[in-house]
Amino acid sequence: MILAFDTSSAACTAALFDGAGECVARKDEMIGRGHSERLVPMLDELLKGRKADRILVGVGPGSFTGIRVGVAAAHGLAIGWSVEVSGMSSLALIAASAGSPGEVAVAVSGGHGELFVQEFEGAQPKSDLLNLAPDQAAAATKAERVVGTGAAALVGARGWGEAREAWPSAAHALDLPEELRNLSPRPIYARAPDARPRQAA
Repeated sequence: MILAFDTSSAACTAALFDGAGECVARKDEMIGRGHSERLVPMLDELLKGRKADRILVGVGPGSFTGIRVGVAAAHGLAIGWSVEVSGMSSLALIAASAGSPGEVAVAVSGGHGELFVQEFEGAQPKSDLLNLAPDQAAAATKAERVVGTGAAALVGARGWGEAREAWPSAAHALDLPEELRNLSPRPIYARAPDARPRQAA
């Protein structure tokens, strides 16, 4: 069995897949904050005593704290169960969860008013992952449909397109291309940290 979960956004989402890749259980909750309190009880409710043979965890980009909570939980379970853990792209998971056929741009609100943006065909990446101000993101994207927490900001900046809020759902984890669900299980922050080392005098 494969256990997949993502805590990179306001959603706390988890899914369990059988050996044939069928989703046999799922939970999707909009919790805003508090992933550290909700994730483990959610996984207990989902698993009902079962143990997975592999873990997929959303590695971002997205909420700095949420990503760290998910990655830490995945590593803890992997050690306890002696199983493999892999990372999956949270933006690709949003694209797969949005159910929009054809090209779609995913825009997620980042720090300092910036956006994480990437374009997809289904869940297949069509551009690099970028971290840009809304006006720069507007110039860098071409897809008519834009989904994610930053969709309205991007569409507003460029003055055209269809914006729709969307969040990741772990039930679509196996819809991701192999390379985007076989990432290193480490956070992808996609931007430089706010704290910088002091320069020598």
